Amino acid sequence: MFRFFMRLLRPHAQVITAQAGLSATIFCSLPPCPCAKGFSLLSLAERSHTTIITFLVLCSLTTYSQKTLSYTDKTYEWQIKTVQLYPNIGNPRDYLQPSIVPLEHQILQLEFDDIQDNRNSYYVKLIHCNFDWTKSTLADLDFLENYNENPITDYIFSINTHARYIHYRYQVPPVKWPGNYLLIVYRDGEVSDLILSKRFMVYANQVVIIKDTQFAGSGTLQRGKQQFNFDVEYGSMEIINPMDNVHVVMRQNYRWDNAKFNPTPNNVNEAVHRLEYRFFDTAQQFDGGNEFRWADFRSLQAPGANTSKINKLVKPYELYLATDAPRTDQFYAQYPDLNGNYLIENLDVGDAPLTGNYLYVNFLLKIPEATEPVYVVGAFNNYQRTDENKMHYNSAGFYESRQFIKQGLYNYQYLTDSKKENTSLEGNHFETENFYEVFVYSRPFRPNADLLVGYYFLQMNQR
Repeated sequence: MFRFFMRLLRPHAQVITAQAGLSATIFCSLPPCPCAKGFSLLSLAERSHTTIITFLVLCSLTTYSQKTLSYTDKTYEWQIKTVQLYPNIGNPRDYLQPSIVPLEHQILQLEFDDIQDNRNSYYVKLIHCNFDWTKSTLADLDFLENYNENPITDYIFSINTHARYIHYRYQVPPVKWPGNYLLIVYRDGEVSDLILSKRFMVYANQVVIIKDTQFAGSGTLQRGKQQFNFDVEYGSMEIINPMDNVHVVMRQNYRWDNAKFNPTPNNVNEAVHRLEYRFFDTAQQFDGGNEFRWADFRSLQAPGANTSKINKLVKPYELYLATDAPRTDQFYAQYPDLNGNYLIENLDVGDAPLTGNYLYVNFLLKIPEATEPVYVVGAFNNYQRTDENKMHYNSAGFYESRQFIKQGLYNYQYLTDSKKENTSLEGNHFETENFYEVFVYSRPFRPNADLLVGYYFLQMNQR
């Protein structure tokens, strides 16, 4: 029974049993459990062992019961950090690439950190999804050769870091069909005990995507909009009713929070097997936005761009970035960025996946108090406008946010709570350099699911 309790408690504490009995020392590394209601583990430690264990089990069960699978990029426990899924082709910066691979060359690798000392038994499962990231009707054996539950056996403990962690790696097995897939990681073979979910795509170039030379619609450049028109030629593919059975998704800078789903072609030429996408309004245009802000703390001996000070009297270290200001009324300034991405790197030691330190990084934004919440976002937190990424207005007139992130080079921006494209704090310029992707899906009779049959990448305002 005690072992069962300890397995439940793993996400919340390390419990070191004494040589005799159930005496335990509890090192709590989580924020207060939602079921605590004002009581701390320290005060409870003076009570009986039964009370302590019961309390922690209730906390664990509360968290366990609240895990609901989201078909998005998400972590389900606070200690799971720096989740990366990328095509591992042997280049030093592969992990800056999106999680997209061709069907004939599937080499995706998953990596993530678990901020604790004890190794967990983690398992991986894949789910095939339709173009809109709803679960498809395909069974596991329809898209996999083998059983759809694989343990993660490749792990390494961090080396001389202030916050100890375990770095996990996993090679994603190949799939039979192109399309959208959701990778989920869970604990001890219990699919409901979710750890993380991550999207990836496998494509087969069965259609040809031809970009029009026109980038933006007439009269829209002054409003900071970016647009591209294109044709989809499906050649010898047998597509019945292409208006209903072909779907297109457009994405900017590898992010999903402002993607355009299923725009309607304005012309279907079945005689030559071509769909034409010409956009004459702003519905399918993207805000150009602005180049991303930088934070460079690849070196803790000599922190780089946009860092103000670092407190080394505490461990993990506390890093303060320079105070940011809104850029809404500023002219466009050209400089290179990572288009929202981040780079894990340790210039002091090297081998950043194992030696990179986690720090408390403090973001500061100087603006009057807004009428809606303000968030700090980037690829490092999947652009999610959650409580964890929400900034708080302090008495000094600043918005502040404290993020526990790994040593490296980060792009970020500030957004408000609007669910639409949002440039109210960052400015909006048609000159901004951005990545764009076009995904084309078809739904054949067999299998009766959306397949990714075309992928196209372009760079707007390439430098």
